[in-house]
Amino acid sequence: VKPVESGGGSVQAGGSLRLSCAVSTYAFSRRCMGWFRQAPGKEREGVSMISSGGSTAYADSVQGRFIISRDNAANTLYLQMSSLKAEDSAMYYCASTGLGFSGVCALVADNFAYWGQGTQVTVSS
Repeated sequence: VKPVESGGGSVQAGGSLRLSCAVSTYAFSRRCMGWFRQAPGKEREGVSMISSGGSTAYADSVQGRFIISRDNAANTLYLQMSSLKAEDSAMYYCASTGLGFSGVCALVADNFAYWGQGTQVTVSS
C-alpha cells in the first residue's frame, strides 16, 4: 500500500487547490482514508477523513471550506480546498488504514498504517 499525493502548490489567499492521492492497493474501497497536515514547528493535525461507507469528518478549522471525496474505481482520494488561508500552508499527507483495522474511522493518526510522502501547500496572504 503506497499512497502518492499530488496537486499541491502555491496559491494566493482565497484561492483553491485540489489534492489527489493515488493508492496502489486492492480493496481500496474498504479502507478508511484521511488527510493530515503539518506546518513547520507545529504538530501534525488531522484535516479530514472518509470512511469506506462514505461518512466524512473535518477539522473545525477547515469545515465548510474543504471537501473530501473518494473514487473507489480509480483508487484515488481527493481533497478539494477552497477559500484557502495562510494558516492552511503545510505539508499535506494522505493516509490509509490497514485492511485489518476494525476500529472507528476517525481522525486519529495512530489508526492509519500507511502514509504518503506529502505534497506542499503554500498560501500567500
